Formats: sequence, C-alpha cells, structure tokens
Amino acid sequence: MNQQKTAIDGPVLHRSLSTSKIVFLVVAAAAPLAAMVGTVPLAFAIGNGAGVPATFAFASLTLLCFSVGYAAMSRRIVNTGGFYTYVARGLGRPTGVAAGLVGVIAYNTLTIGMVGAFGYFAQLVASSHGLRLPWEVWSALAIVVVGVLGYRQINVSARIMAVLTVAEVAILALLVIGIVGHLHGGALPAASFDPSKVLVPGLGVALMFAFMSFTGFESAANYGEEAPRPERSVPVATYAAVLLIGFFYTLTSWAAVGGVGATRLRDVAGQQLGDLFPNLSSTYVGSPATIAMQVLICTSLFGATLAMHNAANRYGYVLGRERVLPSWLGAVHRTHGSPYRASAVQTTLTILVVAAFAVGGLDPYTNLATTMLGLGTLAIVLLQAAAAASVIAFFRTRSDRHWWRTIVAPLLGCAGLLTTVVLLLVNFSLVTGTTAVVVNLLPLLLLLATVGGIAYGLWLRSARRQRYALLATVPVRDEPRPVARSVPSAAR
Repeated sequence: MNQQKTAIDGPVLHRSLSTSKIVFLVVAAAAPLAAMVGTVPLAFAIGNGAGVPATFAFASLTLLCFSVGYAAMSRRIVNTGGFYTYVARGLGRPTGVAAGLVGVIAYNTLTIGMVGAFGYFAQLVASSHGLRLPWEVWSALAIVVVGVLGYRQINVSARIMAVLTVAEVAILALLVIGIVGHLHGGALPAASFDPSKVLVPGLGVALMFAFMSFTGFESAANYGEEAPRPERSVPVATYAAVLLIGFFYTLTSWAAVGGVGATRLRDVAGQQLGDLFPNLSSTYVGSPATIAMQVLICTSLFGATLAMHNAANRYGYVLGRERVLPSWLGAVHRTHGSPYRASAVQTTLTILVVAAFAVGGLDPYTNLATTMLGLGTLAIVLLQAAAAASVIAFFRTRSDRHWWRTIVAPLLGCAGLLTTVVLLLVNFSLVTGTTAVVVNLLPLLLLLATVGGIAYGLWLRSARRQRYALLATVPVRDEPRPVARSVPSAAR
C-alpha cells in the first residue's frame, strides 16, 4: 500500500476523520457526564456553592479565548504532535521537546486514571444490580477493549464515541428538562450569577474544578494529520467542543442548583457527593432514567479512556517519528493506518501501573484515579498555557497577525490558564484526596520533564543538527515545506 510521506520522510496516518468525528473524539475525552457526577458536587460543597454555574461560564469564556489563538495556529500548522509542535514553532524546538515529554506524561496518566475510575464505578453500578465482580476485573476489561480499539483504525473509536457521547448528553438534557418541568422558573435561579454568590471564598477551588472538567477538548489538533481538511476541521472541532461542553456544564450545574435549592446546596452536595446527580434524576425524572445515568457514567468514563489512549498514542507516535523517543514508536500499521506500536506501549504501561496499584491493595478511585487524573490535568493546563504563549510568539513577526486572534485572545487565555496552574499546584492535595508526601510531590515529574526536555533539545541542536532541524518541521500554509537534508542557519 502506498503511504504518503512527510517532511521527516516517514509514513503518516490515514486521512479518514471528518470534522464531526473529531468533535466526538474530543468531547468524549472531556467525559461530560462523568465530570458532572464526579466534580460538580465537590465544587458545590467546597467551592463557591450556588455560584458554580457562573464559574463554568467564566471557564468557558477563558478557554474560548485560548481557542481563538489555538485555531489560528492550527490553520497553518498540521501535526499529530499538537502541543509539542505548536510550542516548538512558537517558543523554540528545545521548549517544544519539553512540551512533547510533558504531553506524554499528561495523556498517559489521564488514561491510567480513567481506567481506575471506570473500574470503581463499574463495580459500584454492577454490584447494585447483583453482579459482584472486583474492580480489577472491570479495569482489565476496559484495558483490553481500549487496547484493541487503539490498535485499529481511529474511525472505529470515533463511531463508538459518537454513540456514547450522544447518550450521555441526552441523559443530562433529560435531567435539565425534568427539573425545569417541575420547578419552572425556579429551576434556574438568578442567585447562580449574583456576584455576591459567585465572588466568595471557595471561588478558586471551584475554578480549579471547572477547568479540570474541560480536560481533553484541546486534543483536536492531535488528529490534524488524519483529517482530509485539517485547516478547517481542527479549528471547527475545537470551537464546537468548547461551546458544547461549556453550554452543558453551565446549564446542567445551574439546573442542579435549582433542583436542590441554593440555600441548602452546600450541605446536600457535601453529604451526597457522587450520589447527587443520580438522586436528582430519581426525584425529577424517575428511576429508569437513574439506572440509565448510572450505566452511562461508566460508558462516559470508558469513552474518555479510549479518547485519552488515542491522544497518548499520537504523542508517542510523533515523538518516535521525529526520533525524540525511540524511532520504532513512529510505525504505522499497514492495514489500519494506526500508530499501533505506540498503542501497544501505552496499553502495556497502563497494565503495569494499574496492576501495581491492585497488588498494593490501593483504592481504584481515591488512590489510582485521583492521583493520575490530578497529575494529568495539571500537565494539560500547563501545556495549554504554553500553547497560548506560543501563538503570540509564532505570529509576532508574521504579516497575518491580528490584534484579537493572535495577541489579545491568547493573552487572556494564557492568563486564565496560568492562574489555574497556580490553583492546581496550591490545591494539589485536594485534587488527589491525600496528604501523602510522595503523591503531592508528583508535579516535580513535570518539572523534571521540562528541564530534561529543554536540555535534550539543546543537545540535539549542538550534536545532532540534522535531527534537530527536522523537529516540528511540518507543512505551514504560505510557507515552503522544509527539505529533509537542509539545516536552517538560524534554527532555534
């Protein structure tokens, strides 16, 4: 079979993803239903209570500002490396190498954390209906299915995630309709957007949970090489993901405030936590919908696991293709057109980490999921902030720079994201749910990856100039494709 070639003279992935398929891939990565059930009650209880819907709206606007610059860059740069390539093109190749390594950590830990969360909730839901199996069995089942799907063509994953995403959005919509149908105007209380309710102690914690709930939407750029028209598909998918996720998070959390009551929301949410939304469903919609919600929480986590696995694969693939990581990771399956070796490595890593937690007798949710998801979320938000800064740097000397798209919007997005990084670092023990020193020192891994990546990039620049010249060399609209044998005289 003939394979297309890139600037680094290697096979590329199949161009088979439409815009709608990319939208489903990235929305599934955010796991809307699981985010609602898992993080919103915490934001109600220890955040700013009834002001959480306004916090989600603010997070949506901040990420839209980030998306403006991200979309502007994605129209000119198409590469499976996502953050790695954008940061390299904006802030220099050594910094890009660091971003690539942080991206590997981010999406691998998010995948592993999702496996733990899936095992926990699947065991909980199944046992409530008489099927009692340990969480390890459910997690192992998820790993096997995700591993098989990740090995195959991405279209298969996209179709599955389309069904799962539509189902979980539908159950959230049904809950909102049920609450509005019973309470009418009282379902959406004005208190949620009252500054005296929003700007209160706990706002920082609520902001942290809000931004955590969006994790995954930025992965549209990872599928650019697999879209026939990436300069259109990636920006549209990014905007669509932020708007859809932001709208449903804001509306659903707002209806939940009305369903519980703004005055007693903190107490009720603190008592019920993960049971809050199923209980709302039982009250306002009925038990069949609650059962469906319980099952869909599991499928939501499965969809997010699959989406994160695919994103992790593409980082391993592109860094292998460009020889930042071992080159054999950059192989593409002859039949499926998938990064099958990177997929196999990611699956193996997941097995090893989950098995270690299981052998150690640790809890799949309060130990495995919270630790891995906390570290992965911190890494993603840090990469988003770096990407926003890269947009400004990339366009600063270009004739097509624009005061809003390439300066002000990414600057606003960067400021909001850096604030979130600080909030996550300060509250990392709250995110992970433990005061264990070893767990709360995990962010140091990101610092080591950053310093090590920059050092490795600088070494490549001095000792392996041809390899260095090919890092992040991708086709850029209105710029010539670089030649593999050339070494730019002013390579950064």
